[in-house]
Amino acid sequence: MILGFSKRKSFEQAVRAFSPDLYRFAWWLCRDKFVAEDLVQETFARAWKSWDDIKDSAATKSWLITIVRREHARLYERKQFDYVDVELEDLQIAADHEPIELFEMENLLGSLPLTLREPLVLQALGGFSCAEIADMLDTTEGAVMTRLTRARQALRSALTGQPARRAES
Repeated sequence: MILGFSKRKSFEQAVRAFSPDLYRFAWWLCRDKFVAEDLVQETFARAWKSWDDIKDSAATKSWLITIVRREHARLYERKQFDYVDVELEDLQIAADHEPIELFEMENLLGSLPLTLREPLVLQALGGFSCAEIADMLDTTEGAVMTRLTRARQALRSALTGQPARRAES
């Protein structure tokens, strides 16, 4: 019975520690408050089933992010798209930014393809390294660096109004 108590306690600590980051990532993926909450809840439900399999507690957050990502992908397998307008109140507005700047940045990030947006959000909001992102996205570190570069170029070109430069081969 002590083992069961320890499992529950470590799981509850993980829920408290990682819920905000998982929610933030889920929201950036789906842009819907309620869907993001459901994704996080489903992530923890799946994590609980495999909680005993965790070998490296330092990798827990990245494992949970991977589950969020896979749960998000499952949404598109199960149902049709729901289109919802995002309210400005749903954003976590930083004190040093004007709401219009955040709205414009949100739209710019939203215009990026998911393959570019995911690694950028994981690095900028999650603080993950390229190697960690590569593990989460099941790709190579080089591919992550390329996607990050392309995402930044796309944002830069949208902000300056100049077309993105392509590296010459």
